[in-house]
Amino acid sequence: MPENDRDQTSRPDPDALLALAKQDRRGKLTLFLGAAPGVGKTYAMLMRARRLKEEGVDIVVGLVETHGRGETAALLEGLEVLPLRHVEHSGRTLQEFDIDAALARCPQVIVVDELAHTNLGDSRHPKRYQDIEELVDAGIDVWTAVNIQHLESLADVVAQIAGVAVRERIPDTVLKRADEVLLVDLPPAELIERLKEGKVYLPENASRAAERFFRLGNLTALRELALRRTADRVDDQMVDYLRQNAIEGSWAAGERLLVCIGPDLLSEKVVRTASRLASGLNADWIVVSVARADGDASTAAMRRLDATIRLAEQLGAETRRIVGSDFVEEILKLARREHATQIVIGAKRHRFPLLPFRRSLPDGLVARASGIGIHLITDRNEPAPKPKRKHKRALPEGSGRALAIAASSAATATALGILIERFIVLQNISLLYLLAVLASAAYAGYVAAIAAALISVLAYNFFFIEPVGTVTVAEPHEVFALFTFLAAAILAGGLASRVREQAKTASRRAAATQALYDFSRKLSGTANAEDVLWAAVTQIQATLRRNAVLLLPAGGEIEPAAAWPPDTELGVSDMTAARWTFERNEAAGNATGTLPNSPFQFRPLRSPHGIVGVCGFLQDDKPLDISEERALAAILDQTAVAVDRARLSRESLDQAARLEGEKFRQALLSSISHDLRTPLATITGAVTSLRQLGERMPPESRDDLLKSIEEESGRLTRFVANLLDMTRVEAGTINARRDWVDVADVVHSAVERARTYFTGRVFETSIAADLPLIRGDSVLLGQVLFNLLDNANRFGGDEAISIYARREGDELVLSVTDLGKGIAPDDLDHVFDKFFRKGKPDGRSLGTGLGLSISKGFVEAMGGRIKAESPALKRRGTRISMRFPVARTGTADKGQE
Repeated sequence: MPENDRDQTSRPDPDALLALAKQDRRGKLTLFLGAAPGVGKTYAMLMRARRLKEEGVDIVVGLVETHGRGETAALLEGLEVLPLRHVEHSGRTLQEFDIDAALARCPQVIVVDELAHTNLGDSRHPKRYQDIEELVDAGIDVWTAVNIQHLESLADVVAQIAGVAVRERIPDTVLKRADEVLLVDLPPAELIERLKEGKVYLPENASRAAERFFRLGNLTALRELALRRTADRVDDQMVDYLRQNAIEGSWAAGERLLVCIGPDLLSEKVVRTASRLASGLNADWIVVSVARADGDASTAAMRRLDATIRLAEQLGAETRRIVGSDFVEEILKLARREHATQIVIGAKRHRFPLLPFRRSLPDGLVARASGIGIHLITDRNEPAPKPKRKHKRALPEGSGRALAIAASSAATATALGILIERFIVLQNISLLYLLAVLASAAYAGYVAAIAAALISVLAYNFFFIEPVGTVTVAEPHEVFALFTFLAAAILAGGLASRVREQAKTASRRAAATQALYDFSRKLSGTANAEDVLWAAVTQIQATLRRNAVLLLPAGGEIEPAAAWPPDTELGVSDMTAARWTFERNEAAGNATGTLPNSPFQFRPLRSPHGIVGVCGFLQDDKPLDISEERALAAILDQTAVAVDRARLSRESLDQAARLEGEKFRQALLSSISHDLRTPLATITGAVTSLRQLGERMPPESRDDLLKSIEEESGRLTRFVANLLDMTRVEAGTINARRDWVDVADVVHSAVERARTYFTGRVFETSIAADLPLIRGDSVLLGQVLFNLLDNANRFGGDEAISIYARREGDELVLSVTDLGKGIAPDDLDHVFDKFFRKGKPDGRSLGTGLGLSISKGFVEAMGGRIKAESPALKRRGTRISMRFPVARTGTADKGQE
């Protein structure tokens, strides 16, 4: 084998390494597993705890149940025992494990007995195994004990073996997640002897236990179950070790089960049996339920199906829901897609199994499956007890209206038939009754169709079949016609009723789909997170018809961001459940396994980037049905994506602002470094020369140095002034005066100032004779003109710079034109941006890039506009024009002023 191929095959399993890394961040769970009470699980835990205590390990006892056994209680001496929490329940004061005290103490190892215990109502979690999971997640090693009969998947087996239903059960996933499983074993005969000696239960309970549970056959079967489960767990640990260390070998995980369930009572047994089968095969398993698109299952059936799916999830299965018409095809399609090797399905016993036209779902799978094993789970041999009939309601709800519609339809058909027979005798008058049956089915459903069919048969016989007026039939062919009509009426009524139910189902689903579509459109056009939240919370309230609230993280805490109705408030327990949901990414609150005393149920808002928030809704006695569950899941998914999108949009804007700010900062630093360093270097050099040479320097040279100092000082002054002016422009604090301004005087002053600074430069002015006055600030206007002349001097070449002032309509136009290289068309829109600079022909960039930006700010502060044009003259050069509104004085012009 090539070296590269050998490296690829010898790599550790990445999934196994990730699972190992995740385990390193949490505490270790050690499970002492026993076949039955009294085998010594608690005793073994405490003996091991004492040894660790002597070795200096920080180990404490959170809770231990001694059940009156003196030798077990004696082992507590010398161990730190945490105080228990006192709870008032049914008029009595009981003691419970205090999880908050354990988290506050945070020992290295804690002993918490009775893993399957059910906590009292005001506890954070309804089950103790959930308390232990929280301790393990907090990084604390936990030792606990449980008997094999408390595993959820074995509940039905234990009930068959021992004849006792186990009420306190734990999911099989708890056993699978245990880091270490220690089997505490004792032969059944010895255990029975301990029971007789009073070492298991108190004497008053020992005799009753011996009669019901502690029998040799029961204990032997339970012992076998414990040994098998422990062996499976050891096999899992061996496979994990092989994967983590890239050791080649035959691994047990080669099977994949597909388990089919429905709303029937047998599905629970199917799930438990499949769980044991998957555990024995060390295989992954998927539980799937298939429903018709037009299915009209009852609420009780849907609740039963939901309970079965939750049971499957507790036992570690992956669950799916599929909608389709051909159940066999849908199941086989999923099996092929998921590479299932075996299908597990329940098979009921039929009363008429030999009927050729009766073919069940298991029969269809057996006939069409190819290469996939089929496991059939049958119900018990004894027939299921028949439900007692409730005499208070002999007919379904709404039957009164259905019977009334059926009777009125049949009566109308009879009246029409009698009326028609007065004029003409028809042989097919029964079609009127068939029409009555169809109408009853369309308006009131299947019950009305059956009732209308029966009433129509009686009415047709009484009024239209000889002898008329009696319910007897004289001719044999009339009997055949009567029964044929009854069968046709019932069949047609059933079909019409089914079409009606399908139409109602389609209407409901269309309404739900339209609502989700409208909601998605609303979210797609909303970029603000607050608008997203209000749209989502109102949609949730309208869909579930319950109070709803959305919470988002703020400052390290989860806080309510939107609620509908707006006066919805959350209590302390509600906020605790919401924080749990946000931190643990799992549902909490009412009807869940965490803080069920809260009236709200909270669910996480999951986005591709993690948890973005929490949704809470008021949970009443009526759980959500399947349609509400699907609608809520769709709304939460869309809301999470919209909230995440709004967050990313906000972060993108912030990032763009930071990048823009960084760009300006770099440009400013570049400008300052250049425009400060150059004049300072010139001034420093001139001053140094004057100090060192002094009188030895010719007068002409001293004058040149002094002139350089003066010019560069002026340059620094202009640079600082530009920075201060830009600060005023950015802050919006420019208070332009509104005085009468003679533009000609301002132009002359600015040109004279420019000639002083830019010696050798030629400036040409052209000012119209009838130039009107404007309202403005002569100082700001003079600064703008000087900035434009400075810019033209830098980039305008060696030719003359022209200044024009004239009137165009109601505006005064003032422009500065040079004949330099000009500005590229792509740069015309950016010349007034901050720090935008053009280089000289030699590539050297001069100036800070603030002059034109400041000019624009000053001009706009005086109510004017500024614009750059290039080329200006002779297809070259640049013209920067300013336009100011002419003062509306009627006669205010230069001559009159």
